[in-house]
Amino acid sequence: MDLIDEILDKVKTIAVVGLSDNPARDSHGVSAYMQSQGYRIIPVNPALNGATVLGEQSYDDLQSASAAAGEQGVAIDLVDVFRRSEFAGAVTDDAIAIGARYVWMQDGVVDQQAAQRAQTAGLGVIMDDCILRQHKRRRA
Repeated sequence: MDLIDEILDKVKTIAVVGLSDNPARDSHGVSAYMQSQGYRIIPVNPALNGATVLGEQSYDDLQSASAAAGEQGVAIDLVDVFRRSEFAGAVTDDAIAIGARYVWMQDGVVDQQAAQRAQTAGLGVIMDDCILRQHKRRRA
């Protein structure tokens, strides 16, 4: 089983960093699709802190999202990064800190050093790829 298949099979809860409440944005469409496929989406976006997006409360940062999920008996399995590459390192470091199992950097998001830090910490990393596209590929 390759890493993408492993992620799509094992992940239940996805924290989406940079999730927009605008349905026209890719982060919203991808998250809505993944939610429709049975994954729990936890929005992380400081501009939307406390707002409801896709029926879920949005959080300021991964630490707050992880703490709230933990209070519900849920662990964040995957951190999906919808931020520009220059922000991916900090998001990846936060993913490591909260004990996520995987980091997925969406199309165009590349940070080799962050990926190496995550892999060294034992996280699986996908970079510069779309989780929606890969999910649909598997179903084809």
